[in-house]
Amino acid sequence: MSVIPLQQHGFNTSRLILGCMSFGGGWNSDPITEDDLQKAEKGLDAALSIGITMLDHANIYTRGKAEAVFGKIFKEKPGLREQLVVQSKCGIRFQEGDIPGRYDFSKEHIVRSVEDSLQRLQTDYLDIVLLHRPDPLMEPDEVAEAFGKLKAEGKVRAFGVSNMSASQIRFLQQSLSEKLVVNQLEMSLSHLHWLDQGVHVNQNAGTTVSFAEGLMEYCQMERIQLQAWGPLSQGRFTGRAVEQEPEHVQRTAALVEQMAREKETTPESIVLGWLMRHPAGIQPIIGTANVNRILACQDAEQQAKNMTREEWYALYVCARGHHLP
Repeated sequence: MSVIPLQQHGFNTSRLILGCMSFGGGWNSDPITEDDLQKAEKGLDAALSIGITMLDHANIYTRGKAEAVFGKIFKEKPGLREQLVVQSKCGIRFQEGDIPGRYDFSKEHIVRSVEDSLQRLQTDYLDIVLLHRPDPLMEPDEVAEAFGKLKAEGKVRAFGVSNMSASQIRFLQQSLSEKLVVNQLEMSLSHLHWLDQGVHVNQNAGTTVSFAEGLMEYCQMERIQLQAWGPLSQGRFTGRAVEQEPEHVQRTAALVEQMAREKETTPESIVLGWLMRHPAGIQPIIGTANVNRILACQDAEQQAKNMTREEWYALYVCARGHHLP
C-alpha cells in the first residue's frame, strides 16, 4: 500500500494504532493495581506481536491512569519507549465542583497538560500531541505559543487535532510555524457520515449528514493523517449480539462474517481492512484492552490490499441501509 501521511512526515509507524482508553483501571481516583498493570502489559504485548508500534493516549483516559500504567511499563522495560510512536491528547477538562466540564486551549493548560503526561508516561518527549475537541474560545496565536515552547524544549515532536473541520484546522494552521500532521475522527461502518457527505452532494439526503464539507479531501491534500476512533463499532459487526439492532445492521454483520469466512480471516480484519482500503490511508485506532480482539486485527492490512472495489461497496451500501443515490 502507498506510504501514509505520518510516514511522509518522518514517523516510522504501523497502520494500526493501539488505543489506550481502556487501560489503567476505572475512571476514578483508585490507585493502579497489579491487575491493571498486567492487563496493560498483555495488551501491549499482543499489539507488538501483530506489528502495532503506535499508541494513542489522552491525558483524561481513566483520569490519567492509562498514561501512568504505561509509564510503569516503560520504566520496567528500558528501550521499549524508543520502539514506539506515542501520541497523547489534551484540551478536555472535567467538571470541578460548580465549574462545568469544558475545553481549554489556553497556553497554560496545554503546556501543563503535556508536562503532566510526560511525567505519568515517564518519558522525555511525546511524538505527537493532539488537541482533543474544538474549543470555541481558541486563540490560534496562544496555541502557537504553547506549541512553540513545547517543540523548542524537545517535549513534543509534532502536533495535530481531533474532531476538527477543515475550516477550524485552517484557522489554527495560519498561526503555526509547522504543519499539523493528524486529524482524529470517528469513522467506521456504523458511522458513515464521512463518506455520505461526499456522495450526497446536490442531494436532499445531504441535509441530514453531520460531517464537515470537504474535510476528507482537505486532509488528503494537506497530507494530514486521518485516524479513525471507534473503527470496530463496539463489536456490532464482529460478534456482538445484534438481534435488537436495525435490520441493515444485522445484514451487515452477516456479510462481514461471510466475507471473513470466505477469506479465512476474522471479522475484525474485514471491518478494519474496509476502512484502510480508502485512499486517504486511514489509521484505525483499536480501542480495546481485550487481547483476543487485538490479535484478531492482525490481518487487517492484508485485507485492505486484497479488497476489491465491489467488496468495499457491498459493505458500504449494506451498512448504509439503503441504495446509493
